[in-house]
Amino acid sequence: MRVAGGPLLSIGDLLSDVSEEASEIGDHNETTSPSISTDSLLPASKLPRLFSALAGIDHSWTALTLKLCSALETADKLVQSNSSDIRFLSEKVEVLETIVKRGDSAVRSAKFTHDKHNNEKLLNKL
Repeated sequence: MRVAGGPLLSIGDLLSDVSEEASEIGDHNETTSPSISTDSLLPASKLPRLFSALAGIDHSWTALTLKLCSALETADKLVQSNSSDIRFLSEKVEVLETIVKRGDSAVRSAKFTHDKHNNEKLLNKL
């Protein structure tokens, strides 16, 4: 949702731009794990200033909004990184499940052969 108006952007415009840029970045780099710098994270100590700025009490809302956008970009990168890690781990779990199923099948086959051999021995003794 875009807001038309004067020279100042609305918060909705900034957040919309951030999400558009993040989706463009995500389309190009889905398989790579982005590096996240801790400098771009929004510390909890700045949250009260951010809330007061967004409420209109403080005039530094533009700088804080930019920091918020930066923190949102960082969060988006973290989510993308975790999503790719989860996909990778999920594939590995599927491979392990296949190996376990083959092992279970081999154990059942060996047990069946062993039981059959023991039953033949018992029948031959009679």
